[in-house]
Amino acid sequence: MLYDNYAMLAKRELLIRLVKILIREKLVEEIKRIPVEMRPREKRNIDCCVHKDRYIIKHKIISILGFDIKDEDIDLISLESYAQRSLDNKNVKESILSVVHEACSACMQSQYFITNMCRGCEGRPCLMNCPKGAVSFKQGKAIITQEDCVSCGICQKVCPYHAIIYTPVPCEDACPVKAITKNSDGTENINKDKCIYCGRCMQACPYGAIMERSKIVDIHKMASRPGVNIVAIVAPAIFGQFDATPGQIITAMKRIGFDEIVEVALGAEDTARHESAELIERISQGDSFMTSSCCPAYTEWVEKHAPAFKPYVSHTQSPMVYAACRVKEKNPDAQVVFVGPCLAKRHEADSLQEVDYVMSFEEVGAFLAAYKVDVRECEEAPLNPEVTHLGRGFAQSGGVREAVAHATGERYSTMSIDGLNKQNIALLKSMIKRPQAQFVEVMACPGGCINGPSTLAPLSLARKNLKQAL
Repeated sequence: MLYDNYAMLAKRELLIRLVKILIREKLVEEIKRIPVEMRPREKRNIDCCVHKDRYIIKHKIISILGFDIKDEDIDLISLESYAQRSLDNKNVKESILSVVHEACSACMQSQYFITNMCRGCEGRPCLMNCPKGAVSFKQGKAIITQEDCVSCGICQKVCPYHAIIYTPVPCEDACPVKAITKNSDGTENINKDKCIYCGRCMQACPYGAIMERSKIVDIHKMASRPGVNIVAIVAPAIFGQFDATPGQIITAMKRIGFDEIVEVALGAEDTARHESAELIERISQGDSFMTSSCCPAYTEWVEKHAPAFKPYVSHTQSPMVYAACRVKEKNPDAQVVFVGPCLAKRHEADSLQEVDYVMSFEEVGAFLAAYKVDVRECEEAPLNPEVTHLGRGFAQSGGVREAVAHATGERYSTMSIDGLNKQNIALLKSMIKRPQAQFVEVMACPGGCINGPSTLAPLSLARKNLKQAL
């Protein structure tokens, strides 16, 4: 596993510890030891004291077990009770994302700030160029009146000494749809009516305070039940996560409890075929363009923030749906677990009968570590010959566009929107009046699914690994 920061490392350590006691069937008996073992008294505190560190870990454990952490009763119930409730399937949690307020540092509001590097120069370009007159000088140094500042950033750009910095609220700045705002106590709140489940806030928070809903207890319990056929449908982005062959990765997945592994790339082939047929029909009927529909964060953006864009979105189902349907047609009683890097897939799966559970790459990594499975040492498993490089290519930006172009004989102009940010959102909205291509692939994550919020490998390495697997 690769780690970007200690908060990410702590989250993955927490997952591994939980999986280990799940495997030993000691969840209820040993769960209370995890906060103590992760934050012993002799270890340097992350927060003010060891007690708060342990308190935060407790709240994160409760979230991973599948419970909502907003309820005040959380402090009246022991971890053992939550563990037992989780095993008894009483962990119904509606929210995909939740904020552990005890971990949230209540960052100060985003603002531009003049540091002591200011030289009080005669030119004073910050003062001269501020459109709102928010910059003034006191005792020879520049200051910004925050009430007047509109955060245009001009002062920062023109300062010859680079003395002006921007102090962000990481989760708020990462959110492309402004779904995160402050509560009265300064902690963050996620507005589910605006949230598109892209997961960027989860990646951005340096305190690891934003947690996703997990079903690892339910999945492990199902995999341990005799007579149950549990099938993992794995997103093609998984081949970018490990320095191993696709066959070795499939073998590793079987070693952590799955009876059968089905590549979602097979469903991607179905998506490309249906989407290309739909494109041909729409263009022949006079439509100016059509966008892809396989990214659930993008379709959620359309649903919540750009309803005028609905007529331009493909009606084709996502690769996950087609892959799950293939499994259910073959074995209606199978328990289907989608394994991927995407937070929004958890939301998409909530409305599907074909997908029973969703598991992230981070959670898969925790199971591999707990079972002591080294993917690089696994033997090769045979691959499905029906899957082509076009289906596996859906994992990266440009892959859907390439597959649709191939299926239509490259008769139509195509383009890719690589990541939902302010610029690309504005570009998409402008296409209603000024289309730039007849087929537009949209990926919410820059780089595509291989750069999703629950990936294990950095984008550059994931691209390299995926290229070798194609």
